[in-house]
Amino acid sequence: MNHHITNANIKEWARDYDGPQFDGILCDPPYELGFMGKSWDSSGIAFDKDMWADILKLLKPGGHLLAFSGSRTYHRMAVAIEDAGFEIRDMIEWVYGSGFPKSLNIGKAVDKLQGNEREVTGTQEREGRSSGILGKKVQITRELSTGTSLYEGYGTALKPAHEPCVLARKPIEGTVANNVLKHGTGGLNIDGTRVGVGAKKWSEPKGGIWSDSVDNGATLQDNPLGRFPANLIHDGSDEVEAVFPNDNQRFFYCSKASKSERNAGLEGFEEVRKLNSYTESREGMYKDRNTIVKNHHPTVKPLSLTKYLATLIKPPTGGRLLVPFSGSGSEMIGALQAGWEYVEGVELTEEYIPIAEARIKHWLEQMAQEDTKPKQESLL
Repeated sequence: MNHHITNANIKEWARDYDGPQFDGILCDPPYELGFMGKSWDSSGIAFDKDMWADILKLLKPGGHLLAFSGSRTYHRMAVAIEDAGFEIRDMIEWVYGSGFPKSLNIGKAVDKLQGNEREVTGTQEREGRSSGILGKKVQITRELSTGTSLYEGYGTALKPAHEPCVLARKPIEGTVANNVLKHGTGGLNIDGTRVGVGAKKWSEPKGGIWSDSVDNGATLQDNPLGRFPANLIHDGSDEVEAVFPNDNQRFFYCSKASKSERNAGLEGFEEVRKLNSYTESREGMYKDRNTIVKNHHPTVKPLSLTKYLATLIKPPTGGRLLVPFSGSGSEMIGALQAGWEYVEGVELTEEYIPIAEARIKHWLEQMAQEDTKPKQESLL
């Protein structure tokens, strides 16, 4: 398994690329929300049809694209991808319960504007960090209050609980069977991404004919491979599990990236402030709170998610995967864990590349250690 990361603008890189074609693309582009006022999240590149058209040329016929976006901007990215010549095949939902609401408390804002007194109803203690000493933890007391205006209890946004991911495909040549034999691409790795144990499947009916109106002789049998993969992925949180009253194992489980996973391999890196966590301000608007991290990339996807998605679009051969907007390397790591033979990353922000390389090195070493364990045990 090999990889390479290029420091470049993906639009220019894709336009000028003249190497071998790729079997698939997995990426987490900017959501174009103007995140924290950052220019990279308001450039419009995720909505650029010409950029996606140049990326389309780099794929083999039948090659799949997976690209994340935000719930408010997904439609514009998906339309750009479709207009560039891709076929939209599906939308995968990553559903989680740990999203933080970024909503203005309108009642509190109105009271401030009108000079109204608010009734203090209590306080809330939480752990924070000192603004004066890097990394020092302190107890922060937040005042809880209520007002009497008509707009008390009103806000401006819902709590985020999902991120959509477009599943698109470059048009195939001829039939799917002809395309996979010629190019190795065009299909999804269904058995490689089945979910759970104890799943059931119907046996073949008598005579090979399915019918709902008569007894066709088919029986429900155990399926050791697991359930057919769905277009929904959940994080196992209490909120999400409450939505599904029965067996959650019908869907793939993936929680958000932990701090230890984000920072693994970065032991020698300096801690910096990452402004992408939120707390409620005095005016009721959820604003950023300083967080001390080594991997300061703002949108780190969990490795179990990236590995699962990389497995879904991986051909039976080793395959070449392109990862635009490669960031701190999560999609590249997941792809290498999934067994892709070669992974090409392209990242505009140079400071993220050493972080990505260090993380990739760490997880490749972990994989190598896991591979040697059975051999070592067999010698005992």
